[in-house]
Amino acid sequence: MEPITAGLLVALASGTAGAAGEQIWASLRELVTRRGSGAGAEEPAVPAEPPRTEERAGQLAALLNERAGQDPDFAAALEIWRRRADARVASPTGDVHNEISGGTQTT
Repeated sequence: MEPITAGLLVALASGTAGAAGEQIWASLRELVTRRGSGAGAEEPAVPAEPPRTEERAGQLAALLNERAGQDPDFAAALEIWRRRADARVASPTGDVHNEISGGTQTT
């Protein structure tokens, strides 16, 4: 599993992912709540809004990664969430834009 990074959480907070980012964030809150605490790990408190500072995002990322290290089922679900979040941050609207440039070639 790739770890959750503070940068990803801050990108979601910055609005980079738009409305889809809000949905992704809500799904993280649901994931943490639904899975309950695992193996005595500290329950990460996922705030209603993504953390806007690198420090707070780093603290949350550390808690999520620690819990994933102790609970394989949570780790698998968190990895799926991370992939979705990464995809939304990379392409917030989900649109694909192709650009073709250059001239014609003659022989």
